[in-house]
Amino acid sequence: MGIHTYFQSLNDLERIIRCPGKFKFEEHSVAAHSWKVVQYAKTLADIEENNGGSIDWKKLYEITSSHDYGEIFIGDIKTPVKHYSLELRGMLQQVEEGMIAMFIEENIPEELKAIFRRQLREGKDGSVEGLILEVADKLDQVYEAITELQRGNTEKEFVVMYRDALIKIKNIKLHCVDYFLQHILPDIVKQSTNCPVDISQITKEALAV
Repeated sequence: MGIHTYFQSLNDLERIIRCPGKFKFEEHSVAAHSWKVVQYAKTLADIEENNGGSIDWKKLYEITSSHDYGEIFIGDIKTPVKHYSLELRGMLQQVEEGMIAMFIEENIPEELKAIFRRQLREGKDGSVEGLILEVADKLDQVYEAITELQRGNTEKEFVVMYRDALIKIKNIKLHCVDYFLQHILPDIVKQSTNCPVDISQITKEALAV
């Protein structure tokens, strides 16, 4: 079936809903999440570059635009579940990578297989681009959680999502993270004064960890 099968499979990402099983005022698909991650990442990379960082833009766009493609095969598994243990996380990643490898082997033309293996690999690593992907991915969790909390959703999971994402972001050593903490996060907190939970206090606690 070739590349047509790959293009057609992208529709599945529109039907996979993030954070399943919880009441949400706004549903977010994996496809929408992936698009936002690309937007966050390119701005974060611009900030990083403006502060002397060197960006491999081709790599950045490849890994950010494809970072959740494997969820076509396993769906969106809740963060608390997939991070329950390193062993479970490793097993899930092994299954996802195996399914992607099988898909490439069965559907992608031989001359393009190496390219697809590179593009659909796990992009979160110690490189600047991999770290920016990590920040962008967690940044979307921040915005998804804060949107629900601002609208009055008191599900504890969104407080945990917001807090854990902030902790992860603030521990990544990048210029763009410093910029986020100094210039973007204060605006998020400022706009959240009417939340049913104390976003300012939760933020302070997360940044103190």
